Amino acid sequence: MEYQSVNKLLEKSFKENWEREALSNYQGVTLKYSDVAERIELLHIAFEKCGLQKGDKVALCSRNQAHWGVCFMAATTYGAVPVPILHEFKPENIHYLVNHSDAKVLFVDEIIWQGLSEIEMPGLEVIVQMNTLNYIYAKNQDLVSVRENLTRTFNEMYPDGFKPEHLNYYEDQPEELALINYTSGTSGFSKGVMLPYRSLWCNIRFAHETAEPQMTCESQMVAMLPSAHMYGMMFEFLFEMTIGAHVHFLTRTPSPKVIMKAFSEIHPDVIIAVPLIFEKVYKSQIKPVVDRHKSLMRIPIVDQVIRRKIRNNLIDSFGGRFEEVIMGGAAFNPEVEKFMRQIHFPFTVGYGMTECGPLITYAKWWKTRKGSCGMPITGCEIRIDSKNPYKEPGEIQVRGENVFLGYYKNRQATKASFTNDNWFKTGDIGVIDYDGYLYLRGRSKCMILGPSGQNIYPEELEAVINNVTYVVDSLVVEDKVGLTALVYPDYHQGELDGMSGEDLEKRITDALPEINKLLPSYAQIRKIEFMPEDFERTPKRSIKRYLYQRDTK
Repeated sequence: MEYQSVNKLLEKSFKENWEREALSNYQGVTLKYSDVAERIELLHIAFEKCGLQKGDKVALCSRNQAHWGVCFMAATTYGAVPVPILHEFKPENIHYLVNHSDAKVLFVDEIIWQGLSEIEMPGLEVIVQMNTLNYIYAKNQDLVSVRENLTRTFNEMYPDGFKPEHLNYYEDQPEELALINYTSGTSGFSKGVMLPYRSLWCNIRFAHETAEPQMTCESQMVAMLPSAHMYGMMFEFLFEMTIGAHVHFLTRTPSPKVIMKAFSEIHPDVIIAVPLIFEKVYKSQIKPVVDRHKSLMRIPIVDQVIRRKIRNNLIDSFGGRFEEVIMGGAAFNPEVEKFMRQIHFPFTVGYGMTECGPLITYAKWWKTRKGSCGMPITGCEIRIDSKNPYKEPGEIQVRGENVFLGYYKNRQATKASFTNDNWFKTGDIGVIDYDGYLYLRGRSKCMILGPSGQNIYPEELEAVINNVTYVVDSLVVEDKVGLTALVYPDYHQGELDGMSGEDLEKRITDALPEINKLLPSYAQIRKIEFMPEDFERTPKRSIKRYLYQRDTK
């Protein structure tokens, strides 16, 4: 299928679904497509009156909410460049990113604004409170009068009301800059990823044709990942807007309890998730049942009955209507994945990066393979930088329509991210099988060199440690003694089970010989250290590894 303008897709969807529900704040306001279009038009008038040019940057920083979607689409359909900024960033980081992106306008959540200052962002012309669309700050009185007269101007332009035929959105071109998305910074530094419209189109087309072809204007979606992150933005929001679906933003911290309640009420057609959510459900709800019925599960027919019951309960708890759960953003724990496959739970694990808008590989749940994250999406190729890519892990490199233009104002990082023959270097390590399925082995930056030159991927060791009862999460680091596991235990659960903190730590430490039995001889864990509180994480819940590295000399 040849390129179609993303903004014209939105225009077509709005016209066809004018009276349908588009964006909701969970347990709050709902906007129809006509409401969204009207608010976009109000913002277009304000942009024009304020002198915003095509290609100017518009920053957005807030929690997930319906108006985030309105403001994002107002920017793209005007011809401006949205700059989504994760609201979990610290105030000084937000100031820096707004300035670095050369943003002229900032849409911001009231709560986040409390930690910010217009003095620290001198390039901004206007700061707008996102949920009310009222000005927080304007550089001069002319801009203030634009806002004060906005409703009157709108009514004068559309005396008979705003109608579908009034829509005429900016027509984008494939190589044109669509947005700047700042990475969540697991390696310690956020870079501004410049994504062209062809990258958005490549992902939208793949969702429409292959990943989610069953979704229609009647589909429901729960948006629980950060919308400022490409994974949530693309597959919980933007794709849905092009087909007329209804998106429900959770608007609050997506704890398992909140998520399950929303699923039971909304019954989503597809679930987009990070593995951590399922690992928590497995550990808290499924593993205790499996452990309790271990002896019964050795009896073939009884085993099938128990597994079927677990599967049905799990599907019901996730709303009962979804076609599949698509997981990405991190590696899936092998034990949890193995069990989910045994019960034939409809899930698949994809692989992507912000720099690819985001999808690189995917396979439908009934086609995917154990330990794999699928095959390259349409319009994308991958290769493994290895003499034998089928057996010897090497860096995953990508080429295709989905690949970004480069890092904003950072030629050095851009140049370092591409090979001489122009393949994007992901920094991830993997192998492929003879059918083209990709298997991740870890991040090249995280790789530890073993005593005899073996490649040790800490994520694989952590997956084993995380299966130990009372371990919430772990991080394997190299130090002077060898490999040390930093462990964050579930002190609260231990207390409920009648254990002191010392007893809990001893129980986990006593499990070290069993852990090491499951690990290669060159990757043995020498000691365990306990974390008094959870690791510092990025907004997509990855541990900020760089904060915990040790001196190895």
